[in-house]
Amino acid sequence: MQDRMDRAEEELAHLVRTVEELSDIVARQTLEIERLGRKVGLLMEREAEREYSSGGQIPLADQKPPHW
Repeated sequence: MQDRMDRAEEELAHLVRTVEELSDIVARQTLEIERLGRKVGLLMEREAEREYSSGGQIPLADQKPPHW
């Protein structure tokens, strides 16, 4: 009986450590996704400004619909 309890405690400790590691990974990935999202937004703004300054129109995605 004691052997089964020891194995269960070891398995539980392993699972707790795994959950903590995965939690840390998810937290880091969340920060990275947010950082990348901001970079994509800035790049889209830069490209829209570049297109407009080169004599183009305001990008279609940034134009207001005619009914506004």
